[in-house]
Amino acid sequence: MRVLIQRVKEASVTVEGRITGQIPAGLLLFVSFEESDSTADLDAVAAKVSRLRIFDDENGVMNLSISDVKGQFLVVSQFTLHAQTKKGNRPSYIRAAKPALAMPLYEQFVEKLGQYSGFEIQTGEFGADMKVALINDGPVTIWMDTSEL
Repeated sequence: MRVLIQRVKEASVTVEGRITGQIPAGLLLFVSFEESDSTADLDAVAAKVSRLRIFDDENGVMNLSISDVKGQFLVVSQFTLHAQTKKGNRPSYIRAAKPALAMPLYEQFVEKLGQYSGFEIQTGEFGADMKVALINDGPVTIWMDTSEL
């Protein structure tokens, strides 16, 4: 499982002209799954992201979590995070889980993130052509891969 975490001032996802998810300040998570991902991976990432201290305290030090700042989560599926670009000019997505596996993993991850954080989680629409708008805060962008946890 791979997650690209962006601290945002605001973010939204639009599908066919309708907003499917929208948050004020918080974390925008782009997530991608592979065949070998397990419930343990989902748990580990949901727990870790819920506790990440990447928001500034009164001294400008990244020392606060999303719950400390009363932020929100927006989770967007993005299989292209598993792109392999070593050979040629056309990325390969062979490591990305097929939709039949990835969609349930995505739904379980959103549920687990809600359980760990205590928040209602905003989302994109799995498999849709999504338009994501955001104002990056910092910018703070963090890469997480369960193979490195």
